Amino acid sequence: MNTTTSRKWGVLTGVGILSFLGCIDLTIVNTAAPQIRRELGATVTQTQLAVNVFVVALSMFMVAAGRLSDRCGRRRVLYLGAVLFGLSSLGAGLVTGVVPLIVFRFLQGAACAVLYTSSSTIVAGAFPEAQRGRAIGTLFAVNGIGLAAGPMLGGLLVGALGWHWVFLVNVPLVLVALAICAVSLAESRGEDAGLDWPGLLLLMPGLAGLIFGVTFDDTYGWGSWQVLGSLGVGVVALTAFVLVDRRSAHPLIPFRLLAGRRFLSAVTAEFALAFFYTTALFLMPLYLSVVRGAGELAIGLMLLPATATVAVLSPFAGRVVDRFGPRAVLVTGFAAFAGSALLQSRFGADTGTGYVVVAFVLMGVGWASVLGPSAVMALSAVPPGSSGLAVGASWTFHNFGGAIGLAVGMTVFRAFGGGALNAATFPAGNRAAMLLLTGTSLLALVVLVALGGSRRRARHWAGAE
Repeated sequence: MNTTTSRKWGVLTGVGILSFLGCIDLTIVNTAAPQIRRELGATVTQTQLAVNVFVVALSMFMVAAGRLSDRCGRRRVLYLGAVLFGLSSLGAGLVTGVVPLIVFRFLQGAACAVLYTSSSTIVAGAFPEAQRGRAIGTLFAVNGIGLAAGPMLGGLLVGALGWHWVFLVNVPLVLVALAICAVSLAESRGEDAGLDWPGLLLLMPGLAGLIFGVTFDDTYGWGSWQVLGSLGVGVVALTAFVLVDRRSAHPLIPFRLLAGRRFLSAVTAEFALAFFYTTALFLMPLYLSVVRGAGELAIGLMLLPATATVAVLSPFAGRVVDRFGPRAVLVTGFAAFAGSALLQSRFGADTGTGYVVVAFVLMGVGWASVLGPSAVMALSAVPPGSSGLAVGASWTFHNFGGAIGLAVGMTVFRAFGGGALNAATFPAGNRAAMLLLTGTSLLALVVLVALGGSRRRARHWAGAE
C-alpha cells in the first residue's frame, strides 16, 4: 500500500483509535459493574456474564474476522466492524435491563474481533518495511494502554456521568476514527485463502459451551443438566473442531504452528495474560468498592498506578525485546504478575494505600512486559504472508484464556467466599482467586523457560522470518 507520510500516520491514528476503543471495552465495564449491578438489579452472575460475554464473542469470531478481512477487503470489513461497534455501544448505553445489555455486549465483542484482527495487518501494509516495526510497536503499546486504562477510565466516567457513558463515549470517537480513515486508508487484501466453514460452526458452540458451563456452575450446580449439557456440548464441539480443522485445506487455527517453540510460547503467554487480567480487573474494583467503600471516581484514581505503569514501560519493553529477545521480557512479566497476585491475596479492609499501589504497579509491570512481546514472538514464528493468520490465532488463545480465566477465577472466588459479596466475606474469596492467579503466572513462567528458543530482533514485529 503506497501512501504519503501524512496518510500512513493518518492510518495509524484512525486505526489506532478503533483498536484502542476495542481494548478499552474489554476491561472498562469492570469498574462500572458495581453500579450496573445496583441500578439494573442484576445478580453477580448476570454482572459477570455482561463482562464475560464480550470475551466469548471475541473468541468465537476472531479468526473468522481475520479471514473475511483478507478476502473481502480490510478497509471494507474494518468499516463494517466499526459501525457495528458504534451502534452496539449506543444500544448498551441506552438499555434499562441487564438482558439487553448482555446482548449488546455480545455484539460489541463480535465487532471488536474485526477491529483487533484488521488493525495490525492494515498498519503493517501502510508503512514501508523499515518503519513497520515502529508502527506496529506503537499500535500494540496503544492496545496495552487501552486494556489497562479501561478500569481507570471507567471509574472516572461512572463517577462523573454514570455507567451509561462507559458505552456512549465510544460513539463520537468511532465517528472521528472513521473520518480519519476515510481520507487516509486505502483498500487492501491478503491471500485469497478459503474459510473452513465447518470448523467455524464447530468452534463457536465449542467455546460458548465451555465458558457458559463454568460461568453458571454456581447458579445451577455442577451436577445440573444445564451445566453438564453446556460442558458436554463444548467438549464434543471442540474435539470435532480439532479433527475437522486439522484436515482442512484452510484451517482456522494452524495447529502445525503449535509444534514450533516460539508460537507455542506466544500463545501460552497470551492465554496466561488474559487469564490473569480478566479476573484481577473484575475483583480489584469490587475490592475497592465493597471492602474499602470507595466511590467510582476514587476507584478510577486508585487503578491509575497500574495504567500509568503500562503507559510508561511499554516503549521500554519494546527496546529490551530488541536487545535480548521477547522470552526474557515475558518471564519478567509473569514474575511481576505472580508478585502482584500474591500481594493482592492479602487485601483486606485495613490494607494500607501504599501496599495496594505497589500491588497495582507490579500488575502494570507484568502487563507491559507480556502484551507486546508475546505479539512479537507470535509474528516472528511465521513467514510474512501468514502474519494475519498468526495474529488471529494468537488472539483467539488470548480471548479464550480471558473467558476461561474469569469463569474459573469467579468460581473459585464464590466457592471460598461463600457466594456472598460483602466486606466480611470478600477477603476469603479474593485470597483464593489471587492464589490461583499466582500459581497460573508461575506455571506460565516455568513453561516459557522450559520451551527456551532463540532470540529474535525487532524486525520480527513485521513478521519477517
